[in-house]
Amino acid sequence: MDAGRKAVPTVLQIIPRLDAGGAERTVIDMARAVKRTGGRALVATEGGRMIAELTDAGGEWIAFPAATKSPARIVSNAFKLERLIREENVNLVHARSRAPAWSANIATARTKIPFVTTYHGAYNQSSFLKGLYNSIMARGDAVIANSRYTADLIRVRHRPPENTLHVVPRGIDLNAFDPANVSKERFSKLAQAWGLAHGDRVILLPARLTAWKGHTVLIDAAQMLVANGLDRAVFVLAGDPQGRDDYVRSIEERIAALHLNQAVRIVGHCDDMPSAYLAAEITVVPSVEPEAFGRTAVEAQAMGSAVIVSDIGATAETVLAPPEALPEKCTGWRVPAGDAGALAYAIWEAMHMADQDKRALATRARAHTAAHFSLPVMVAKTLGVYDSLLGTAMRASFEKQAALPI
Repeated sequence: MDAGRKAVPTVLQIIPRLDAGGAERTVIDMARAVKRTGGRALVATEGGRMIAELTDAGGEWIAFPAATKSPARIVSNAFKLERLIREENVNLVHARSRAPAWSANIATARTKIPFVTTYHGAYNQSSFLKGLYNSIMARGDAVIANSRYTADLIRVRHRPPENTLHVVPRGIDLNAFDPANVSKERFSKLAQAWGLAHGDRVILLPARLTAWKGHTVLIDAAQMLVANGLDRAVFVLAGDPQGRDDYVRSIEERIAALHLNQAVRIVGHCDDMPSAYLAAEITVVPSVEPEAFGRTAVEAQAMGSAVIVSDIGATAETVLAPPEALPEKCTGWRVPAGDAGALAYAIWEAMHMADQDKRALATRARAHTAAHFSLPVMVAKTLGVYDSLLGTAMRASFEKQAALPI
């Protein structure tokens, strides 16, 4: 690789689609950072609602059939990627999903450029074939885990060389997720869209509508709370169904059967999550399977919403709670996964805190987020991974601009 290409690297990220989600958000964050340090940021993807945001960030969208899971098309995509790498002088490929990672692995081997993967999810591994399919995410020249939980999972499942494994927790934009930066107009628009009235107390579950996110756990907890006289509570399920019509019908039927139509609302995808967290007195993440990171818990803490999470997976790393933290150090609650009674109790406790205790909790939670899960820290660590493979100095350039210590 010549010195010019090292000075201004071209980084290609590949992901099936750019719709809502943590991996998708990270693609845009990293595209912006690569561009900011003088590089080119290419993204190969089929499309999605976040394409305009990508281009606004300085990224270049390359329409590519990255969502296919057909073995034949995965191989075909590998040769398409090889041509793309050569035509665009790509220096590094970063894959963020399994099927396109198989194509990228072949293409980077043929072009002899670095291959990076991020293990974004606690992928199901119920059979040998599933394990083989998942293993591509641990075969990069560098393998990024988005939490300590995920890193431990990778070690147990795939045993990659330890020097290839890097823990880089998801980072959020603390300017975007700052209560002071949400205008009254934005807040009012969201409240109107959700049908909120003055005095409503919102308990928010922000997650795509899929069973493992624990919507039924919250619905059952809501029934207990309403039956015990919790007043003015509105339980909001905010997330994209992504075509899961049968699941949506099942939770609608559960809501109706428990006579909760006035208390529980399914509001669909939300484009303004900072306003959503600001509207929420409490944000819950009641997942019944482990989260590989738990972005919503971090975002909610930054916005000062009280947070209750299932005590499994990486969410335990994002929320300080007993027994690891003393009460005066806590930033939220953890409850056993699938335990609607425990979730109801935690919601009741959070909603009956004294005002000064709520303010103190919010202050601690934002400080915790800023120290461990900020966007600049995540970007700097990822650029450092790129630098280690390319011989570039993108991290130093970024940190100089961001006024961060190296």
